[in-house]
Amino acid sequence: MGVFMPERIRLTEKEMKYMALFQDVTGASVRDCIIDEENNRIIFLVKPGEVGLAIGKGGINIKRLRRLLDKDIEVVEYAEKLEELAANALMPARVKGVKLVKTSNGRRIVYVTVDPKDKGIAIGKGGRNVSKARLILKRYFDVDTVVIV
Repeated sequence: MGVFMPERIRLTEKEMKYMALFQDVTGASVRDCIIDEENNRIIFLVKPGEVGLAIGKGGINIKRLRRLLDKDIEVVEYAEKLEELAANALMPARVKGVKLVKTSNGRRIVYVTVDPKDKGIAIGKGGRNVSKARLILKRYFDVDTVVIV
């Protein structure tokens, strides 16, 4: 399984099993897997250009995985750059800009400007989408907070 991971990310056995299952079911190349117990979901980061393959026609692959794992399944296209990964994590919200601010106490806050019509989508029901973006950006860029503006 050709998976590139930043040095500091260590996959658990459970994450590796989920990634193998995801690849078997979808045929898509998985780069990472984040288990979000708080929201009963698994977030898979897939190789650029493979989101459609991962989801499958009419969402068939996601439905199958949801049944098998009894968790919500979310797919995000991986990107090397903070701005692109933030935008991908908040899809389908239209991201206008991404700005990383480092505070004097060392916290890293990302401000994401979205189309005003998409603010609700970017935040998501109960903050699910902004929470997903924070989990991903924390893992790859050590971001503490994601703020939608």
